[in-house]
Amino acid sequence: MPSTSAPPDKAARKSQRSAAPANKLARTGKPAPRSLEKRLAVLKARLAEVADLEAASAVLGWDQATYMPRGGVTCRGHQLATLDRIAHEKFTDPEIGRLLDGLAPALEARGIEDLDHALVRVTRRDYERAIKVPEALVSRLSMHANAAYAAWTDARPANDFDAMRPHLENGVALARELSAVLGRSQHVMDPLIDRAEPGMTVQSISELFASLRAPLVALADAAKSCTPTDSACLHQHYPEAKQLAIGLRMAEHFGYDLTRGRQDLSPHPFCTTFANGDVRITTRVKPNDLSEALFSTLHEAGHAMYEQGVAPALDRTRLQGGTSPGVHESQSRLWENIVGRSEGFLGHAYPLLQKQFPEQLKRIPFKTFYRAVNRVAPSLIRTDADELTYNLHIMIRFDLECRLLDGRLQPRDLPEAWAELYARDLGVTVPSHADGCLQDVHWFSGPVGAAFQSYTIGNILSAQFYAAAVAKHPAIPTEIASGKFATLHGWLRDNIYRHGRMFDPADLVERATGGPMSTAPYLSYLTAKYEALAEMRRGG
Repeated sequence: MPSTSAPPDKAARKSQRSAAPANKLARTGKPAPRSLEKRLAVLKARLAEVADLEAASAVLGWDQATYMPRGGVTCRGHQLATLDRIAHEKFTDPEIGRLLDGLAPALEARGIEDLDHALVRVTRRDYERAIKVPEALVSRLSMHANAAYAAWTDARPANDFDAMRPHLENGVALARELSAVLGRSQHVMDPLIDRAEPGMTVQSISELFASLRAPLVALADAAKSCTPTDSACLHQHYPEAKQLAIGLRMAEHFGYDLTRGRQDLSPHPFCTTFANGDVRITTRVKPNDLSEALFSTLHEAGHAMYEQGVAPALDRTRLQGGTSPGVHESQSRLWENIVGRSEGFLGHAYPLLQKQFPEQLKRIPFKTFYRAVNRVAPSLIRTDADELTYNLHIMIRFDLECRLLDGRLQPRDLPEAWAELYARDLGVTVPSHADGCLQDVHWFSGPVGAAFQSYTIGNILSAQFYAAAVAKHPAIPTEIASGKFATLHGWLRDNIYRHGRMFDPADLVERATGGPMSTAPYLSYLTAKYEALAEMRRGG
């Protein structure tokens, strides 16, 4: 199913039985005596076919999550599995391996910024990974995702963990199987993490989380010690149609191009890309919570602007899309939080919200509304969490994923383990499975593991990218407060979006910010924001 991060890597396919011969042919076969330009044209034509099949699969996934009748679930699973299998067969064809081996040395001298050099380099990495994965596993992964997602849409509102337990067990088993074929590692989740965030491991992510936990907890404790924030203004009746309209209007002002996109409803918000000219988002609405649809829309619009900003020349190639889920998430979190929840933007947007919802907001002072939007309080639901406690939700999930995959935690015991960690780390009591381990779709729409850490990586990078943009264009905060976003959007497009997958995440961060990923800008941003909010509360 589509996700809220970069489109999933669909290059993890092919049977073990045929993988070794294919790999051998790719290494020993000699390319036909064609010119460099002709061999590149052949490779691009083959990759375009694969991209078209993957896009067709994504369309079916979007339809299932939005408009498909319930009776179509079983057949849709077969349709998706067939498309994924055919795409995999075409991508792992030995001829692609021969083309890549012949082109790589010929393009090496062009350097990392050359489009054709990047195409061959990235495609070769995807190909090497893809030929390791059995074709049968590709089909089983696709069928599992379809069946589990459909079951989850019923099980969560019914609070029925027992209905999802077999799907969770299957997802764990598939993740272990996928990890085994991808390669040996120190931890079973390492190959899955590396597939999403190249070069990262359980150990490096654990160290990253450890460096964040203490300062985040200290900031959250300080915020909670202030006078409690009243968020009642957000929890009135807000008509659904009006919520959707104002959220989409704000996303369009940010830069989401509706001539190349649209918004629909789904049980779990996501962004999906079929082509540079067709990038769609979904949201969900709570009639008694203004923040749900509004910030989900701004979040998914951040993903969508990234996809729409990829250079059109990368369409239908392996360079299309975001370079990693973490970098992708940095854009959704930047536009949702750093811009969308800022005092400057909300000060500009509040008169529009009051006009849209006069009965609900006309007597509510702006400072009350702003504090409510940025209220700090432990929560049960990850997507409802404030900026200071959000990453604790991610750390809990990462811990549980590691334990599920290495066998220290059995799927049947997940609800109890979940409740224990939420009581320990957030001080909240989990009242139901729906508000506990069933709240996220991720474990029930694919193999378990290596998804959640990208959200915290995205938070870290969102502040680092924003700081770099402001360093280049100091007027950005003032422009945001005036409802102008073109300078920020343009910097992101030029430094991140247009490159697609041309550069690995570490290279992209270095190029855009002048240094490696760092938690310092993120912690500085949070400290400044929440100290100012505390002062605002003290001043009334």
